[in-house]
Amino acid sequence: MKYLVVGGSKGIGKACTEQLLEAGHEVIVAARTNNAINHLPVEFVDLDVLADVSALEDFDELNGLIYCPGSINLRPFNRLTEDDFKNDFNLNVYGAIKCIQTCLPALKKGTGSIVLFSTVAVQQGMAFHASVAASKGAIEGLTRALASELAPNVRVNAIAPSLTDTPLAEALLSNEKKREASEERHPLKRVGKADEIASMAVHLVSENGGWITGQVIGIDGGMSRVR
Repeated sequence: MKYLVVGGSKGIGKACTEQLLEAGHEVIVAARTNNAINHLPVEFVDLDVLADVSALEDFDELNGLIYCPGSINLRPFNRLTEDDFKNDFNLNVYGAIKCIQTCLPALKKGTGSIVLFSTVAVQQGMAFHASVAASKGAIEGLTRALASELAPNVRVNAIAPSLTDTPLAEALLSNEKKREASEERHPLKRVGKADEIASMAVHLVSENGGWITGQVIGIDGGMSRVR
């Protein structure tokens, strides 16, 4: 099987790349840098999802696409600018749309699957999350709409994590006090690990998840459901 991981060189994307390789699949990583994965046997595509994604037109057939780029832009609502909302939407939503549209012919040639990423903050209201929740809310709508439109040949699902220990979340976990406060907010009393999120993404994108589509699955330490 051949899988494309956009943003597959860091954090959750890197964990997806490693797990797909361990399962014996062929992996293409599209990202701005490959410093953390240049030892791995992957095909690398230099890609900025905010610019031109035409380099993704070259694939004859893909079994799956995992779109991992994202942002954590946490500010009070009255301090968020129009550009903040536009930038978060462009990275989280429009970048995904461009990649999916470009790769769709290759995904349709077989039985393809797409995995996107939302956030626990869409369904669980959280202060200072207005911009990221707005853009990731669009991802959840896109997931369900595409799952309907592309069935039965292409499945589309999303994962909604809570705070995960990745480079993207470094500022939120930069000292013990911040980490302890974040852990205490979760019913399971810890933050997530990249491998835990990646294992669900790999399950959904692979044949093991072959009867799952249109779902937004929370992997959030119980935050969205447990009190």
